[in-house]
This record gives sequence, C-alpha cells and structure tokens, in this order.
Amino acid sequence: MTDTSEVKYGRPSAAPAVAGDAHEDRKPVTVPEIRGRKGGLPLTMVTAYDATFARMLDEAGVEILLVGDSLGMVVQGNTDTLGVSVDDIVYHCRAVARGSHYAHVVGDMPFLSYQITADEAVRNAGRILAQGRAHAVKLEGGATIAPTIRRIVDAGIPVMAHVGLTPQSVHALGGFRVQGRDAEAADKILADARAVEDAGAYALVLEGIPGELAARITETLSIPTIGIGAGVHCDGQVLVCYDLLGMTADLHPKFVKRYDEGHTRVVAAAQAFRDEVRRRQFPGPEHTFGMRKRPLPVAGTG
Repeated sequence: MTDTSEVKYGRPSAAPAVAGDAHEDRKPVTVPEIRGRKGGLPLTMVTAYDATFARMLDEAGVEILLVGDSLGMVVQGNTDTLGVSVDDIVYHCRAVARGSHYAHVVGDMPFLSYQITADEAVRNAGRILAQGRAHAVKLEGGATIAPTIRRIVDAGIPVMAHVGLTPQSVHALGGFRVQGRDAEAADKILADARAVEDAGAYALVLEGIPGELAARITETLSIPTIGIGAGVHCDGQVLVCYDLLGMTADLHPKFVKRYDEGHTRVVAAAQAFRDEVRRRQFPGPEHTFGMRKRPLPVAGTG
C-alpha cells in the first residue's frame, strides 16, 4: 500500500484548459493563425518574464507572450531598456517557454543585437529561438531596418516589427514621447510600416502614436497591427504585465488600464505575513511537519 502521509515538494502540472469556454479546445498559436486574425477577433499580447507569469497568462487565454526588453526596467530596475543583453532575453524566453503551452512566445531583440550587421542579427535571432525556445523575434525600426528583417525572415525566423515610439531610440527621440502627431511624421511612420511589411514581418507593433494614424496604418497593411498607446482600431493590443496588474505604485501612463492594484495587494499580503510571524501565528500546526510514527517494539524482542 502506498504511504500518502509524507508531503513532498513538487513542480506544478501543465496549465489546464479554461473550463466552460472555447479554450477547452485550444491549440498552440502559430504565425499563420496570427496573420489570419487580421481584421477579425482582436489579438491579445502581454509581456512575461518568468514561468509563473507565463503559466497564468497562458491559462487566461492570452494568445501572445512577449519577452520584452522592458524587463530592463520592470525586472532589472533600470531607467530604460538599453542595458538588456541577448543572454538576458534568452534566459527569460526559456523560462516563459517552460511555463506556457499554447501561447505564441516572442522574444525582443535588444539594443545593438541587430543594428551592426545582418549576419550578427540572424545569429542573435537564431539564439533566441534555438536556446530561448521562442517562436519569433521582435525588432524595432522601420525602413532603415527592413533589409535586416528580410535577412532574418529568409533564414526561416518569423519577425514581428515595431514602429512609432521605439524605446531603444529613447535618446534620439528625446524621451518617451508620442510620435507621428504632425502630417510629415505620420507619413514617415506609415512608410516605415509598409517597409517592414514588404520585408516579410508577419505582424507589427504600433506604439505611442495617435489613434487616427494607427487606424490608417491598420487599414493600409495586410498584416495585423498590435497597439500600445495607439487606440482601439488596431488588430490587437499589448500591455506590460506589471502595468496591467498595477504592480507599480507611482507609474500611471495614459495608455495603460490597470486591471488590478497588485502593488497594494502584495504589500498588504507581505505585511500580514510579517505580522503573523511576529505574533507566532505562522506557521501553525497545519503548516508544520511531524515525525514519522513508528510502532513501539514488543517487550523481550528488542
């Protein structure tokens, strides 16, 4: 008979399908499926940096998990994304890939991992797929980076493009500022969008641009657009998971909707833990292991 009295530590099982809805028949999300959503049911994309968040977002039915270089700010505590390395992205992609079972995983290509030479860009993109187990990479930039996108796509690596406010160009842009607000700037962003589509990108992130411009680009292109700070007329939307969950007390960008107040809830939970430990209320008997009970030896046989 199996002894079930011993409690063991263990890793969680695969994320279950969400009961009672279409997720019960979910299959892994692919590049063709994402392209096929153009003009249809909007896509959802959320950043993820570890297996635990990936599992929860995957279970929620989010189609795309972005291992963004935003980790430089929200995970590493930097003021921008420029210090993130390919090794960082590979490490976090591998963790996210372990935690998700259905979502399409995209790894950001960090600053200077694709701008120097096309050969180096292909090599770094290949690492993100081969070592990080991502399904695609994302590059910032428009017409000037289009030839590099073509080289990566020709190597069999799917590319999601990114135009508008491009955080890796924060210093050139003069900060995190909305782009494309006048006619000339808007035309340039539209030209960038067309260039990356022509280069073979299968989807395009539009960040920090007026809603009217995003609608114009979305109508013009044949590939899906995914907006962040770009209005409702894109083919999908993306948010940083920490923003979505309200994990920062003092950051409230205009384009972010906080679906929870995680910062307040986590602080309260940690304070409750601290207080119970100080009062010796935790751990209680139900959280404490006991000695294994063995029968006493019979007199005269010991």
